[in-house]
Amino acid sequence: MKTCLIVIDVQESFRRRPFFTEALLPAYLAAQNALIEGAARAGVPLVRVFHVDGPRTAANPFAPESGHVRPLEGLAPFEPALTVQKSRHSALIGTGLDVWLVRNGIQRIVISGIRTEQCCETTTRHAADLGYAVDFVTDATLTFDMRQPDGQTLSAQDIKTRTTTVLQDRFATLCTVEQALERLA
Repeated sequence: MKTCLIVIDVQESFRRRPFFTEALLPAYLAAQNALIEGAARAGVPLVRVFHVDGPRTAANPFAPESGHVRPLEGLAPFEPALTVQKSRHSALIGTGLDVWLVRNGIQRIVISGIRTEQCCETTTRHAADLGYAVDFVTDATLTFDMRQPDGQTLSAQDIKTRTTTVLQDRFATLCTVEQALERLA
C-alpha cells in the first residue's frame, strides 16, 4: 500500500503562544525526527504542512510576515515531496493535498505533528472519512495543557489519552514510531 508521512504544523509559530512549554518538546522531537529519518530511508514521500492563519501582519506568529512560519528549531531537516499551507484544522481542506494524494496513488497516510487533538486529530478523521488508511503516531504528536471551562487544567497527557481513545480502531491505527516504521518496511 503506497504511503506518505504528513508532518503537520511543526513550526516556530507555536513558540510565540502563551501555552507553549519546552517540557515535552525533547521527547517529541526525538520521536518526530526518528519518524522523519526512518520514512526518508524507506523512500516514503514526506509532506510538510504549515498552519497560516489570522491577520497578515508581523505581530501574528501564524502569518508568513512574522517569519515564524518555518520549521521548528530542532526538527530534522528533510526534503518534502510537497509543502502546503493550511488555514483550517484539517490539512485536507483548501491545500491541494487531497489532489496530490490521489495523483500519487497514496492509500495510507502516517500522521505526526503539533497539536495532537487539533490539526493532527482533525486531519486523521478527515482522511479516514475519505477512505484512507491512517496510522496515527502517538509519540510523534505534541500538545500542551489546556484550561477547561471550569478553570481547571487538562494536562497534555490527558488530552493525548482522550485523542487516542477516540481515534483507535475508528479512524486510525495507533502506532509508536517503531511500529509505524515497521509498517513502512
